[in-house]
Amino acid sequence: MTRNAWFGAALVAALAVTLTPTARAATVDAVDLTPQFRAAGLNVEALRAIEVGGIVVLRGRTGDRAVAEQAGTLARSFGYQRVANLIQITEPPDDQAIQRIAERQLGLRRSLDGCKFLVASNGGVVRLGGQVQYELQKDVAISVVRQIDGVREVKPDFPR
Repeated sequence: MTRNAWFGAALVAALAVTLTPTARAATVDAVDLTPQFRAAGLNVEALRAIEVGGIVVLRGRTGDRAVAEQAGTLARSFGYQRVANLIQITEPPDDQAIQRIAERQLGLRRSLDGCKFLVASNGGVVRLGGQVQYELQKDVAISVVRQIDGVREVKPDFPR
């Protein structure tokens, strides 16, 4: 190797050795505060509360703006001054529309011919039951219903 190549390799090695502890010291551990917020009675769907470097990051979904604001106030009452409230305000799902669309989509699917389905939706949670000819048709029906806008969860309720 030439003299410049040796010098370059030595420089890279020296930088790697000296910068590694600095980079490791710069990382900040995240603390999960979600259980504290749940214990305080905060009703937010898919709530995640994480403290990173003195900042509390709140994520989740709710249909009420006051509940989202309450989450920020609750974080401050825990002693945190910096709060990033990223809780989304969502519209409540239209259960009748979800049920109608699900029944129509299931009726149009050729692979589900001969099946009889019962569909009920409550708060975006769809309960799907009825009679199928083959086990695979249950999976197809669940997949079809999951793709509908506003559906948060599908609970299959097929007889064995």
